[in-house]
Amino acid sequence: MSISSDPWNGLLEGNMRRVDAKGKYDFFWAAVENNQPALVMQIARETEISSDIPTLKNIEVKFRAVNGRAFVISLLDNAHREIFETLCRDIVKAAEGAPNQTAALGRAIRRTRRWHFLLKGGSCKGLSTEEQRGLVGELAFLREISTQVSPETAIEGWTGPEGAAKDFEFPAACIEVKARRGAAKPYVRISSEDQLSDVIGRQLFLRVYDVDSAVMPTGDNLHGHVEKTIALFEDHPEYLDLLEQRLEAAGYERSHDYEKRRWIVATCRTFIVCDGFPRITAPLANGVQNVTYAIDLGKCTSFLTEFQPHILVEGTLP
Repeated sequence: MSISSDPWNGLLEGNMRRVDAKGKYDFFWAAVENNQPALVMQIARETEISSDIPTLKNIEVKFRAVNGRAFVISLLDNAHREIFETLCRDIVKAAEGAPNQTAALGRAIRRTRRWHFLLKGGSCKGLSTEEQRGLVGELAFLREISTQVSPETAIEGWTGPEGAAKDFEFPAACIEVKARRGAAKPYVRISSEDQLSDVIGRQLFLRVYDVDSAVMPTGDNLHGHVEKTIALFEDHPEYLDLLEQRLEAAGYERSHDYEKRRWIVATCRTFIVCDGFPRITAPLANGVQNVTYAIDLGKCTSFLTEFQPHILVEGTLP
């Protein structure tokens, strides 16, 4: 991208330039903290906003005050500046076709999610060992919901690969899934302040799987876990495409060699996340961002609960 074509060229921190003078909605090129390039969508006070915005690698997505309320997407790593411009223009194009500002904002958020996989860092070497472990845990939960509730509910609720704050989002509950080595210290890592934040009108659960790996014939490799999951959707071809999209967004590709490492899903525990549960949530102190922390599961035993799948749609406490 040449300097002359860079839409942020000449902008200093706090400055903005309208994307399209004839545009239907108020999109601006902007420079935010540390002269980071950003796309700003200004929002009227009466516009309905969603608290469920995607979390992307190298990109910060948030609602903030910029001459009023605004939806702001800013780039944290200038190495991705060119693809970031492409993302921004695509978001603006998608939103401009909406009939009103609430719908335009929804389109902007959904289009941002669709870019999640591309911006998460690529997968030329395939998923790392820990990324495989995490995907195996999520697939285990997906299969459980597919068989105990329905494939439709399960796949539509698997929102994590698209950049949602929670791994699974259902009408009455959200589930954050963590996979850990069975013999490891009883900790799980939380990668943002949004993962265990409350969602109005929904219960929140932390589902922890013990997933062990071994280079031996026991268990299934990652391809095997994927195929077991796909098999549950064979009688529901209308959802197979969506499952494939989710797998791709999670970084899974059949062309990668996952043959040698086997994965065994052992025990799982479910914790209800409510008042008193050890967690960090927004709003954070001014200047604090990109929070990661560990939870000691040994301190969470009072929050253990028996998971009942019907609560995902019915909202009845277990």
